[in-house]
Amino acid sequence: MRYQGRLQEWNDNKGFGFVVPNGGGERAFVHIKAFERIPQRPANGLLVSYEQHKDARGRLNATAIRFASTSRVQAAEKPPGPAPRLPRATLGLLALFAATLAWLAKFVPDWAMLTISGMSLLALIFYVSDKAAAQRNRWRTPESTLHMIALLGGWPGALLAQGLFNHKSRKRSFQRVFWLTVAVNILGVIALFTLTDTVFSTAL
Repeated sequence: MRYQGRLQEWNDNKGFGFVVPNGGGERAFVHIKAFERIPQRPANGLLVSYEQHKDARGRLNATAIRFASTSRVQAAEKPPGPAPRLPRATLGLLALFAATLAWLAKFVPDWAMLTISGMSLLALIFYVSDKAAAQRNRWRTPESTLHMIALLGGWPGALLAQGLFNHKSRKRSFQRVFWLTVAVNILGVIALFTLTDTVFSTAL
């Protein structure tokens, strides 16, 4: 099976680097001798197709590598710099910590804390399972399922999983919808608590 990904951390002096598959997954080691044809030198950001296998030490290696981008010359002339990485794992832990503090201070009811904890744990399980499925070319978890878990309060766990396992963190279309679910969930919680306080105050 062939995969597509982009070259990263390419060391042209030593002739090796890594390739990260599109959509996330485990990166593979790339050596210049593994290219089938080399019309030009590899460079960071180039799109390639490749096969992969594990060596005797269990390390993932890319083989039978081909340039997949028709505009590779332009890309090589101006390789993109490393994109700033959002500290997703840290943000996820901070969100869970903040929710715990709010619960201990009685600002968050028990059912809300139970929902956040349970859905975050579920998000971790689904992300780990989906990444394993991607690496083994098996049935994948629908993105709509991952988004629904985040929408229902599991987004702190999803952030933690994205940061820890580097899964779904580079796919822009997924991230756009994901952050929308985070915003909708937070606004929904604020609206729910505001409405609850209003009803309670009126009843008194």
